[in-house]
Amino acid sequence: APLAYERPVLHLVALNTPVAGDIRADFQCFQQARAAGLLSTFRAFLSSHLQDLSTVVRKAERFGLPIVNLKGQVLFNNWDSIFSGDGGQFNTHIPIYSFDGRDVMTDPSWPQKVVWHGSNPHGVRLVDKYCEAWRTTDMAVTGFASPLSTGKILDQKAYSCANRLIVLCIENSFMTDTRK
Repeated sequence: APLAYERPVLHLVALNTPVAGDIRADFQCFQQARAAGLLSTFRAFLSSHLQDLSTVVRKAERFGLPIVNLKGQVLFNNWDSIFSGDGGQFNTHIPIYSFDGRDVMTDPSWPQKVVWHGSNPHGVRLVDKYCEAWRTTDMAVTGFASPLSTGKILDQKAYSCANRLIVLCIENSFMTDTRK
């Protein structure tokens, strides 16, 4: 039988534990993706001092590829649609899974159903709202995050960097699966 055609998609997956504002997130995304057997590159769904969130996915792949959860269910039609200014609305009935397969919306390991992002609604970094470039857990410093209950992934709410919240990782380029 011919191999089933796998359409190219980009996966959005959460780190396996909630994280406070001091996040070595790109490294953790890389490590946890590898541990889960995913061979493509994952980057943190965060604005950083080096890069705005909206530019984390390669330009060639920002429009054509659906953004899906670990099980392939569509969360967003494409990367660019997240940053249209409406806060990145998605269907909250579609779960967001961690690399080890838990639903962050329902699993008690994440008491606060809130996603760090540090960005404005267009995915541009907010330097006074990203926990000092994700290097501090200081109670007095804040970072922007989005409560998933709003049905938005880029809602603009400030949380103390001491909070342990959800950190997402985005597959930043599509890789054909070489396992046959």
